[in-house]
This record gives sequence, C-alpha cells and structure tokens, in this order.
Amino acid sequence: MVRPQPVPQSLGAFITLEEQLENVGMEPTRKVLSSRRVVASGRQEEVLGSGELLEVERLNLADGVPFARVTVWLSIELAKDFSLSDLEDKSFYELLSNSPSLLRPLTSAVQTIAASLMSDSDAEILQVPPRSAALRCERITFDTMGHPVLLSEFVFPGPKTEFVSALVPAAGASTSTSALRLIKR
Repeated sequence: MVRPQPVPQSLGAFITLEEQLENVGMEPTRKVLSSRRVVASGRQEEVLGSGELLEVERLNLADGVPFARVTVWLSIELAKDFSLSDLEDKSFYELLSNSPSLLRPLTSAVQTIAASLMSDSDAEILQVPPRSAALRCERITFDTMGHPVLLSEFVFPGPKTEFVSALVPAAGASTSTSALRLIKR
C-alpha cells in the first residue's frame, strides 16, 4: 500500500482551500453532499446570530482523492442567489465577493484546529478507516467591520494533511528568545 504525501496547507494566508491545493500543484474539485436551510442553533447561533442559515456540506478532492469534508453556514439572505452548480464550482469567498448581498468584503478569518477521531460517516466519505486520526478545523470568516459572515467546519484525515505556519519574531522581541523552554531535572 502506497501512502500519499500529506498535503501542506499554510496557516498564514487568507486564501481558500482550493487555492492552497493549486499552490502545491494539485487539482481541487468539490462535490456538494447536501444543501439545506436550517435555523441557527448552538455554535451557529453563537457565531452568526439567530435566524435562518444555509448549511452546505461539501466533499473536497485533491487530484480526485477525497481530502476534506467541509460544512459551511451563512445567512440565508447572503446565499439567496446561489445555485447548486455555484456551490460546486466556486468557493464561498468567490461567490460572496461577486454578490450584491455582501455589504463589506471578507478580509480575515480565525481558524481553530484540534485533533479528533474520524466519525464513521466522515471515514466513509473520506475513504479512510473508521476512528482514524482526524484534524477538525473551525474557521470563522469576517468582513472589514469584523462581523462574522461564514462559519465553516473542516474535517481532514490526519495522515493526508499537514498545516504549516511561518513564525516570525513578535514586535520588539529578540530572535534569540523563545516562549518555550526545556527544564532539566
């Protein structure tokens, strides 16, 4: 069995998953698994507020191989003109940047990454053994006024993904200092 090299993704850039895959020479595609209206509750309501949302679950592929299961929530008002083919052909960043419903451009995101075990349904979709290692990411995307516009959940098979972050010295910090220290006992 040949194990593919993990696909590196940069944590320091505000770009789409598809752009990241293209940057490493892979062909990104996506397939809509479901698209439905939901009433905001739990985490969705906490981030995006109350009301009706569009929930879109997609399978992202890299060179035809399942790479991530992504669920995105956004206000139904922002998504009212999106067709199923739009959701399959374009990223939400592309769709919203061309939408008259978006009042201000998307400019930043906060992403949280945690290790978890793959659910049976995600394992089946992503073609990995159940209970495999997974990286679960939550991304909140903001407009220029700092208002949350998108809430996204990404599930990546652990062995197929690695996140890369460039670290630079904090303002005013010496390059010889570190926040991590090893203590000898």
